[in-house]
Amino acid sequence: MIPLSVLDLAPIIEGATAADAFRNTLDLAQHAERWGYNRFWLAEHHNMPGIASAATAVVIGHVAGGTQRIRVGSGGIMLPNHAPLMVAEQFGTLASLYPGRIDLGLGRAPGTDQRTSRALRRDMMGTADSFPQDVLELQFYFREAVPNQAVRAVPGAGLNVPLWLLGSSLFSAELAARLGLPFAFASHFAPDLMMDALRVYRSGFQPSEQLSRPYAMLGLNVFAAETDAEAKRLMTSVQLQFINLRRGRPGPLQPPVDSIEAIWSPLEQMGVESALACSVVGSPGTVRRGVEAFIERTGADELITTAQIYDHAARLRSFEILASVTR
Repeated sequence: MIPLSVLDLAPIIEGATAADAFRNTLDLAQHAERWGYNRFWLAEHHNMPGIASAATAVVIGHVAGGTQRIRVGSGGIMLPNHAPLMVAEQFGTLASLYPGRIDLGLGRAPGTDQRTSRALRRDMMGTADSFPQDVLELQFYFREAVPNQAVRAVPGAGLNVPLWLLGSSLFSAELAARLGLPFAFASHFAPDLMMDALRVYRSGFQPSEQLSRPYAMLGLNVFAAETDAEAKRLMTSVQLQFINLRRGRPGPLQPPVDSIEAIWSPLEQMGVESALACSVVGSPGTVRRGVEAFIERTGADELITTAQIYDHAARLRSFEILASVTR
């Protein structure tokens, strides 16, 4: 089997707080390390009542400080929200504290709505259009500083923190290929262009100092339980989350329900099932077969798996089952 990793959104469940979410995130990371997962990534989202990882670099430090070996990083930092120098300093600090364990995944989406983007940035000068230039600037800050360099990242210069480009379209696939960077595709919530993006990335890849051959990591929802029926029930929490987002009512992660059919309309069902098409749901045997089929279809070099499960013990068990059936 190829390497398996974890993408965690530090979910805030109904009736709980962000503090609870952070405790659960660290607990999951510690278990994932023992179960042999390769990396543990957190994602930047803002103004989302059900997601606690807005200050992503801070939470990465929390997780890295509570683990020993697993790589910890961002999936991702939304670069248009930040000055590249600030990102270089933050991740230079993390790489200095936890050498050899920090990844920096970069996205070009805002990670929120336009009103919140404006509140984050104060102006909209930094946009997705400047993403390629911002990536190059960030790479510059991580290189060894040259004599008389006016602006340098301290810490950061000379650390060569591994960069990843993230995306759900062809743009980042093409840019990752041109810059010779590893590429992570958000197939766990936007799968439509996955195969086209892989083709663009692999066919256009140009080797770089960081990477000699293309390396693609794909997002996959995995809901594992003792039975297929229980796994399908666990998945209804994320289905409810997507329904509420589409209705303009984002909120904390809700408990699972016995029947989602009574809640969503046919149009909502079509949209949610399309968004979550890259999902493996079921008992241990079903999960193993589903993961193997996904790898065979895509040729992924690594999978980054996520599971928005309401009950923390059930979420741990889901990741434990996945690890056990793919060894």
